[in-house]
Amino acid sequence: MIAIVTILLAFPLGFFLRSHLAANLAYAIAYLWAFVFQGLYLTRMWVGGDDSAFPKDPDTIPVGYGLVCCAIFAVGFGLVALGHRVASRRRSRMPAVA
Repeated sequence: MIAIVTILLAFPLGFFLRSHLAANLAYAIAYLWAFVFQGLYLTRMWVGGDDSAFPKDPDTIPVGYGLVCCAIFAVGFGLVALGHRVASRRRSRMPAVA
């Protein structure tokens, strides 16, 4: 879920929003909504007996899940920055409208 949100929204937000801060904030809000939704979904599956995302032992911390989520979050900010850079270069090459 969070990977889909990152792929679909990060670059376009960086490209279409002129403010880099606004693009980062919009991406962070969309990512965090998807993260909560995904966490709820995976927790419901875990309670039902599926242990593919979380370990069976409730005392262990799912470090791998956290690292993957952080990596996806960082890649999303990189895509926002890339979209912002591509858009600013494109705007600077366009002739000024009189």
